[in-house]
Amino acid sequence: MEQMIFIQTGTGVDLHGQDVNQASERAVINAIYMNSMPGIQNSLPDQDLNNMKVNVKLGIPRDMEHLDEERIKKLIPYGIVTVEKLEGGLAATSGIFLSDQEDKNDLMYIVNAVVEVGY
Repeated sequence: MEQMIFIQTGTGVDLHGQDVNQASERAVINAIYMNSMPGIQNSLPDQDLNNMKVNVKLGIPRDMEHLDEERIKKLIPYGIVTVEKLEGGLAATSGIFLSDQEDKNDLMYIVNAVVEVGY
């Protein structure tokens, strides 16, 4: 990325089912859902949203190999999106095992996201 314009962070949790995709999706949504960047288009080359670059960094505690990067990319409506998987986040007990919630164990997955926007 040549020029960073905007960075936002978020956290997502999957309490049951140990789904790294659900936790990651929630982290990205948490990072971007209350943001508006009305001047971003004027800051981009050719004032074109397609020239925006978005790098999503995810701190994932377990099952990193199960992350569906395309699912994460679909959360970002414009630009060229990349997803970077990093060791991080937290796997901690949820305090309960619920088989009807497709739990494999009693862990909840907590994922941290950093969303970088620029060109």
